[in-house]
Amino acid sequence: MGRPPRHTVDDLLDAAVRLFAEGGVRAVTMSAVAREAGAPSGSVYHRFPDRPALLAALWLRTVERFHAEYLAILENGTAAEAAIASTAHVVRWCRAHPGEAHVLNAGRRAFDDQAWSPEQRVAAKQTDQNLETAWRRLVRELRPMTGQGTDDLLLVLIDLPYAAVRRHLERGELPSSRTVEAVARAARTLLTAEGAIDG
Repeated sequence: MGRPPRHTVDDLLDAAVRLFAEGGVRAVTMSAVAREAGAPSGSVYHRFPDRPALLAALWLRTVERFHAEYLAILENGTAAEAAIASTAHVVRWCRAHPGEAHVLNAGRRAFDDQAWSPEQRVAAKQTDQNLETAWRRLVRELRPMTGQGTDDLLLVLIDLPYAAVRRHLERGELPSSRTVEAVARAARTLLTAEGAIDG
């Protein structure tokens, strides 16, 4: 049996996350990732043929890890409770994964997505479609329950937790546990305004 690789793909991407959190996308180079991971440059090039492939893998892994729990929450329980839980989860996940939170906050375009391979662009498009499908389904259920329109509901689902997290990240700090509670409380208030539903 061959020996397991000393520096796995996850080791290298973990190094890329740290570099990005500290210095943005310009800091994520092939040589910098090798240094940060304590790996020879050949290990990086063996797993990622070029920098766009590295940046694509960094983005895709981060999104897939976030979606694994987030999408499950959107599909669990009543629509109202799923929506409220999802807003709190965004903040809680970013508290637990601050480096990856910086990656998500930057957005896909920050990772030179036009230079990605066709396969990587397809994978990114699929993750977007999975998320949009889950949001659309939840919004369809929430509209008659709350009497609110799509824009108002998306403000709760997307804009509320995003704004709360972004404010802290831009200050170089983590959202507090009180921010998790405040976002959930605000979501509940907005969704149950005027007693439209009993959440």
